[in-house]
Amino acid sequence: MANTQRPHGVTSGRLDALRFLLELPKPKLGRLPRFALIAAVIALTAGASGRPALAADPAPDGRWVSSWHGSPTPGGTFNSQDCPSDVGLAGQTVRNIVRLSAGGSSVRVRISNAGGSEPLKVGAASVAASTGGAATVAGTSKPLRFAGQASIVIAAGGEAVSDPVALNVQPLQTLAVNIYLPAKTGPATQHYFASQDNFLAAGDQTRAGADKQFTRKVSCWMFLSGVDVKAAPNVVGTLIALGDSITDGYLSTKNNNQRYPDFLAQRLASRKGQTLSVVNAGIIGNELLTVRPQLQFGYPVPARLARDVLTQPGARAVILLAGINDIGDRSAKAADLIPVVQQIIQSARAAGLKIYGGTLVPFTGSTGTYKGDYGTAKGEQERQKLNAWIRTSGAFDGVVDFDKALRDPSDPSRLLPAYDADKLHPNDAGYQAMANAVNLDAIIADVVKATSP
Repeated sequence: MANTQRPHGVTSGRLDALRFLLELPKPKLGRLPRFALIAAVIALTAGASGRPALAADPAPDGRWVSSWHGSPTPGGTFNSQDCPSDVGLAGQTVRNIVRLSAGGSSVRVRISNAGGSEPLKVGAASVAASTGGAATVAGTSKPLRFAGQASIVIAAGGEAVSDPVALNVQPLQTLAVNIYLPAKTGPATQHYFASQDNFLAAGDQTRAGADKQFTRKVSCWMFLSGVDVKAAPNVVGTLIALGDSITDGYLSTKNNNQRYPDFLAQRLASRKGQTLSVVNAGIIGNELLTVRPQLQFGYPVPARLARDVLTQPGARAVILLAGINDIGDRSAKAADLIPVVQQIIQSARAAGLKIYGGTLVPFTGSTGTYKGDYGTAKGEQERQKLNAWIRTSGAFDGVVDFDKALRDPSDPSRLLPAYDADKLHPNDAGYQAMANAVNLDAIIADVVKATSP
């Protein structure tokens, strides 16, 4: 059956690398988190070719790609009423609303216990086409199975992949993914900033089509980490946007899919011929170096790289936009960030991915809101140093100059007013400008060349 619980086994040729990972210095706030450690193990599960574990070669009728992803974090929240991830669920169904980037003939769902410290019992799950809000299209609901079973227990730190279900979905279509949690979950694995209303109902409502049972809105995605599709042969792989709140779409219009990867999805869906799916691996508050006290900010990029990028189904390319929080929150030096980025590049290439560096966007004026070295002269100096290295080092397979796309020509240290939400984050127009700055022709050409016999 197609059921998958990760991590997979580790090949003998990578045991030395595993021993090295297990000896890494512990994070500043304590021991290496369980799901960060498991992610390190996952990084070693690619086959001898260096290809991601779930990124199978295409059959004549297409390949599996990741069509939606929400990078999982442990249960932490700023407001338990809006997102009860700190206390979790019990005897409830969560209806997660997600928009796919690529269409296909079959769907499979990834349910995550990555942030959990105890096994997670999933009583039932289903997927259906959404009509908006909590309502679904009549006749589209499909129960999900795991090795043929309706329920599954997911290991602490783990993830379960459902059996495929036949469901024709279109690019940019919205789905409702229902997960019933019959017992107390404890703190819930989540993606905290969804910019999307999701819904809770009492009891098992995985078969419910109407929205009347789903009486509570929540602002986070809960227990859902991905939706994969069996895409047409012209979809040559998955592009992952990796980063922090700017990738996550903070301050974009809620329920309207205005994040920069959403605009990329629109561009990719409109292409003729070869194209890619695209998924969002951004997490608000995320950093390259530090485990921040707020659990919802997740673990640093290197600690989550395997789970969020390297083993994404069909993974072929990644755009990295990270470092602004290290500079602003921790007064990090570009000289300390560059070696971390180099290690990320090395890991991506070892897994067979192309990797593109995004320059950090302007942030002068943001210190009043975010404090620290956000937008200070000192922070700006480090931003410029890191951007200069991204542009000129030749370390990446290409550069996406987000800084150039968003800056004010009259004051390049600031966002152009037409693109500015809060002096640090773009608004919807700014996120669209970011997507427009990505050279999709070049990325797709690189991917096709790299995967050609």
